[in-house]
Amino acid sequence: MSSVEYIQYHGILLPPLAHSMESLEYAEKFSVEDSDVFAVTYPKSGTIWMQEILPLVLNGGDLTPIHTVPNWDRVPWLEEKRLALVVDKLESPRGLVTHFPYHLMPPSFHSSKAKAIYVMRDPKDIVVSSYHFHKMAEFLESPGTFDEFIEKFIKGKVLFGKWTDHVKSWRGADLGDRIMYITYEEMVQDLPAAIRRISDFVGRNLSEEAIQKIAEHCSFRTMKNNNMSNFSLVPKKYMNSDTSPFLRKGVAGDWKNHFSPEQLARFTSAISKDLEGESFSLPWSLD
Repeated sequence: MSSVEYIQYHGILLPPLAHSMESLEYAEKFSVEDSDVFAVTYPKSGTIWMQEILPLVLNGGDLTPIHTVPNWDRVPWLEEKRLALVVDKLESPRGLVTHFPYHLMPPSFHSSKAKAIYVMRDPKDIVVSSYHFHKMAEFLESPGTFDEFIEKFIKGKVLFGKWTDHVKSWRGADLGDRIMYITYEEMVQDLPAAIRRISDFVGRNLSEEAIQKIAEHCSFRTMKNNNMSNFSLVPKKYMNSDTSPFLRKGVAGDWKNHFSPEQLARFTSAISKDLEGESFSLPWSLD
């Protein structure tokens, strides 16, 4: 399937399999509660990982949900069709995920005390992960060659728009202590420490034993073997795991196996130009 008609919504592209104008309208009017916690990511930055970690942190380490409920119903996407179907089953405090840039969050989010955890990932690894995902996701446009896909990514002609716009919108968010920033790389490097930070941020203050238990169950290896987490429940006509598994590597730095020096120079130059004059600095070296 090479030609897919994406939904255009406030200048960003969304896949119609998971989104509709109704689901987007539902998101706009969604009633955010003060106790809600949103994991916010640009696609392929650790969303699925956060869908695993967040409910366990919020419920104090009870593993039941990760073995009985598929991750997309456990911590649903704000903007997707599923939310309206499962929202009434969510227990408070609710964990939700979104790929929305900051300015598309519903008015009730801005007026609430809900918290946001913004997970950032090295954009070079995002490109690689996204490229492989487009190859296996039958409901998305064919990515073309890796070189062509890099070009699309730089121009923001990919799902949810430009990576730099997304990062700028959330790094510039005026949320005070309602937002926490963490990187995918920090989570890879020391998962228990990342879980401890998340736990403190959402006011859970979990015991060391609970943190270690959550870390063990949220490791890439465990998630890859958990049918409630590895997207193996999705029919092959939508996601063909024979082409590439949905949970592919779960590592940092895989971009080194994909980028040529010329591609890296072009990519770095474009990203740096987009972020010129920003008050925040990126936690990774771009080259």
